[in-house]
Amino acid sequence: MSKKDFAFGRDNFVLIAVSVMIITIGFALMSGGGIPEDGVSFNPEIFSKQRIVVAPVITMLGFGLMVFGILRNSQEKKAEK
Repeated sequence: MSKKDFAFGRDNFVLIAVSVMIITIGFALMSGGGIPEDGVSFNPEIFSKQRIVVAPVITMLGFGLMVFGILRNSQEKKAEK
């Protein structure tokens, strides 16, 4: 296949891969804090700053980087024109 067949350049794929890793880290930070041993009591850890503030911000940054990676014009494409 020639390079003309691809919609994205190498730098676009790198940005997309990095954004997927950042999104995965954000979702991993949101997880955890399961049900306590007795299965009935309330676990206040679900309202920690990490789960309420930090993880969603990191995830949204990952999604923003994903959009940027998709919309960015590749330098390789500019050179071919």
